Amino acid sequence: MLSRIVIGREDLADFPLLHLEGIEVKTDTGAYTSSFHCHNIEIITENDQDRLKCHFLDPQHPKYHDKEFLFDTFELKKVKSSNGQLEERYSITTQIQLFGELFPIELTLTERGTMKFPVLLGRRFLSKRFVVDSSLKNLSSKGKRKTISY
Repeated sequence: MLSRIVIGREDLADFPLLHLEGIEVKTDTGAYTSSFHCHNIEIITENDQDRLKCHFLDPQHPKYHDKEFLFDTFELKKVKSSNGQLEERYSITTQIQLFGELFPIELTLTERGTMKFPVLLGRRFLSKRFVVDSSLKNLSSKGKRKTISY
């Protein structure tokens, strides 16, 4: 028998390795990859090694902390954006905390400053872990963990 956690259309999540708590996330079953709003995304070269540099969120966001992050491990991926255009985005792997549990997550980094939710959770992250009930929201942030077995 398989069991999945029920997640709603939106919630609040923590990203402990990024020092961010209570970040608004939206489940997006139409998106394959998950994405996080960043600004000042650039590649820098130090000692003949490329590193990805970025700031999560932006100064207008209430949870913005102006911490600069450097990643030694990252990839450049082709992603189809919501408007159907193919674009290249950098991706990183980090952790997300939902329902009191840490999960690994791959995030593509993109400019989402005009969007209501700074984070989209795509199918690659959701599948095999969660079932989305679009009539519900904030189950994790309210401590309401439900599972479905089938």
